[in-house]
Amino acid sequence: MTHPAVRLVGLRETPLDVEEVLGCLDDDASGGLVLFVGRVRDHDGGKGVTGLDYSAHPTALDRLTAVCERVAEEHDVHGLAAVHRVGTLDIGDAAVVVATVSSHRGAAFEASRALIDTLKAEVPIWKHQRFGDGTEEWVGSP
Repeated sequence: MTHPAVRLVGLRETPLDVEEVLGCLDDDASGGLVLFVGRVRDHDGGKGVTGLDYSAHPTALDRLTAVCERVAEEHDVHGLAAVHRVGTLDIGDAAVVVATVSSHRGAAFEASRALIDTLKAEVPIWKHQRFGDGTEEWVGSP
């Protein structure tokens, strides 16, 4: 990580810790902190989801770091963090946590939105959903 605003980037096989993200962004100069937690929901496309697995390409952490660096360069933030789960997750588990801090809320909201949207679009992490009817689906795979 080269941009000083990038405080935490990770892929984790263990449960994500919102407090870890908030702790690394503690900053007296920041008046706005925006946190987004993406959770595993119990439905998708009209089907009941029973669980899922996230798989990451070997380059995923490097790509996630690059996304964080780019968002830090393009937005007026004092700090940002992004962590994503891999492995098997249950309904309600946190799949991704992103957060940004800035002097003002507007910049923090804009940067957090850019961070999660760009992460979802560019980082090679794929979701394998299992449905209650016995079917399954890969989401985001090439």
